[in-house]
Amino acid sequence: MGKISAVLFDKDGTLFDFQRSWAGWALDLLTELSDGSPARRAALADALGFDLCAARFRPESPVVAGTTDDVVRLMLPYLPGWTGPALGAYLTEASAQAPMVPAVDLGPLLAGLAARGLALGVATNDAEAPALAQLEAAGVRRAFDFVAGFDSGHGAKPGPGQVLAFAEATGRRPAEVLMVGDSRFDLAAGRAAGASTAAVLTGTACAEELCDLAGVVLPDIGALPAYLDRLGAGAA
Repeated sequence: MGKISAVLFDKDGTLFDFQRSWAGWALDLLTELSDGSPARRAALADALGFDLCAARFRPESPVVAGTTDDVVRLMLPYLPGWTGPALGAYLTEASAQAPMVPAVDLGPLLAGLAARGLALGVATNDAEAPALAQLEAAGVRRAFDFVAGFDSGHGAKPGPGQVLAFAEATGRRPAEVLMVGDSRFDLAAGRAAGASTAAVLTGTACAEELCDLAGVVLPDIGALPAYLDRLGAGAA
């Protein structure tokens, strides 16, 4: 592993705790879109891998690492009267208002990483506009040198495009980048780009599901500074 000079974060499940941020929002969304039909609500929940009884996403939910376009394709068969573009626009606008719950206190963590001279970025399979809105609402938008969604022109994870674009935008080599994420898509994207990888457990996956693609498995991003200290990353 080379010296790390840049850290690229996934958003949902990494910067923000996945279940605490999205489960309640998803339950309300399913109720609204089902238009009073319990059968439709159940069908939509099943398509999205959402457990209505527990009000939580299942670990295998396709929503965890999917794009907005993926979610639209899953939901559209159960929503007569909706078109793909209309549903996509609705989900994008609604998700921008979702109340994100940070996995840790983001401000001090990101400031500390920046003080090491590390370039910071976000790569998400969400759309770019809601990602920017959520980072702004959390008060950390300006902490990042780069933010990309699946619709930003670099492709979506597990492809390497977002990681490579981050490296180019910040003047780093891909080998200097640490990709941090909570899903196999995040880690596969990092490895495909030639970056180092770190997994966190604030999504829906367990350590056993991530360890083969991760250089390290951390409980959350709050453990990053100590890990970077061990690697000698940035100027302490």
